[in-house]
Amino acid sequence: MQAEPQIQEASTTLSGAARVLVNAGRLTARAAEDLARQAKEKKIGFVAAAVAANALPPSDLAHTLSQVLAIPLVDLNAVDLQRVPRDLLDPKLAHQYHVVALGRRGNRLILGGADPTDQEVVERIKFATQLQSDWVLVEHDKLSKLLAGSATGTSEALESIAGGDIDFDIAEEDTDKKEEAQEMAEVEDAPIVRFLQKMLVDAINMRASDLHFEPYEFIYRVRFRVDGELREITQPPVAIKDKLISRIKVLSRLDIAEKRIPQDGRMKMKFGAKAIDFRVSTLPTLFGEKAVIRILDPSSAKLGIEALGYEKVEKERLLNAVQRPYGMVLVTGPTGSGKTVSLYTCLNILNQPGVNISTVEDPAEINLPGINQVNVNDKAGLNFAAALKSFLRQDPDVIMVGEIRDLDTADIAIKAAQTGHMVLSTLHTNDAPTTLTRLMNMGVMPFNIASSVILITAQRLTRRLCEQCKQPADYPHEALIKAGYKEEDLDGSWRPYRAVGCSACNNGYKGRVGIYQVMPISEATQQIILSNGTALDIARQAQLEGVRDLRASGLHKVRIGVTSLEEVLAATNE
Repeated sequence: MQAEPQIQEASTTLSGAARVLVNAGRLTARAAEDLARQAKEKKIGFVAAAVAANALPPSDLAHTLSQVLAIPLVDLNAVDLQRVPRDLLDPKLAHQYHVVALGRRGNRLILGGADPTDQEVVERIKFATQLQSDWVLVEHDKLSKLLAGSATGTSEALESIAGGDIDFDIAEEDTDKKEEAQEMAEVEDAPIVRFLQKMLVDAINMRASDLHFEPYEFIYRVRFRVDGELREITQPPVAIKDKLISRIKVLSRLDIAEKRIPQDGRMKMKFGAKAIDFRVSTLPTLFGEKAVIRILDPSSAKLGIEALGYEKVEKERLLNAVQRPYGMVLVTGPTGSGKTVSLYTCLNILNQPGVNISTVEDPAEINLPGINQVNVNDKAGLNFAAALKSFLRQDPDVIMVGEIRDLDTADIAIKAAQTGHMVLSTLHTNDAPTTLTRLMNMGVMPFNIASSVILITAQRLTRRLCEQCKQPADYPHEALIKAGYKEEDLDGSWRPYRAVGCSACNNGYKGRVGIYQVMPISEATQQIILSNGTALDIARQAQLEGVRDLRASGLHKVRIGVTSLEEVLAATNE
């Protein structure tokens, strides 16, 4: 009476096929445990171990699994393998996981295997093919014979790793790294290479700005930032995290062996006739290294100022400022608000054969022909201030400083603006008026600010409503007044729109548009600066001169149907 509970207890410690065979009475619990131990020692599957030990005939084993699991049983001898497509599954994978691809229906792959209960194999096949799998049972001995007859050399398997016109570029001058990359390509699994390529191509097609590869204790997550919003794309097996981060490091010329400190690098992918740069950052976390890849598309800097969302008056103010012979133009806003794109757009306008332009950045994100771009290198002593001092001896017309972070950089930039150069730079402040008080807090003298800064533009990015599915929204009158509209604005001549969502967009939004506060420094504003006025004093003067603040600029975008009220309130809730 006590034997049955012992069998049941023993069977619960076994995996998949072993439990099925024990519960069906085809194996004893002790025999199943012995076979499981042998499988673990030989690093093979349980079914393979059972067949090798002659514990069960392959046909009996397959019939039992088929009946208990309710999975169809297919006789491989009756299958015309000449009519089975050969490109459904990499031959190397088929041998490694002891499976055969028999067909495909849409996004589902029909796989034949001797043990469909092996969840690790199921997940790895799903990851490698990016397809859902429908399994059929086949006899182990017939499958082994089939795979032995279609063995593929390693070199042939490697040739199928990357299809199409996709290729990664390794710097020619970095020969050691190039050889290292070639060695890594020879030993890495084809699924890892294919998976990374697919993620990058998908991110480009989805217009994503960043890819996040995030390891956690029990899951590995991939997220894309699309239109400013992070979206989870997939959860590949946790086991691939080390190989994937090694692949990313090789392509971006980082130290594979160094896993204790953050690293930064770049890589380039040839996407057909188009080459796209990526900025790579790795970070050691509790459960492995996280990688974030920023997509640097040069075409984003060549869109033109009209595509950025400047209104007519704002565009005229900005263009008048940057085309002056000297002075300082500052672009402000938080990280990810589009400051770099705005600066590069201005540089593109100024980039003429007769103009000498130099930039210092940390790092240079977009390569622009005709512009002398310098990367900050703190270890070598090349910081923003040192580069600026050198620029002044390089006969420049236009200087762009990636960011003013300290008093030394601010002083040199202001002196450059005062001595006949156009200087463009960025600061991290909430709006245009607080930028001037931020410079004073840094230690810049008020008369230097008043005599050098000619325009400040603050900006945010909001998601653009999809033109195909947006619909009129019925907001309460009180909510519109609270948002910032005046009674005279709500005369019924316009309707706000809301996001709906369709197959052509992302939850009702497609792309992003900027909202701007473009504030020229007038004589009245200069007087406020010289008298140590506050940001509130400067903001009041700007309002008198017709400068819209960020909230008012966003509400105008809502009025003309470009974005939604929710987006504007989220972007300007300060």
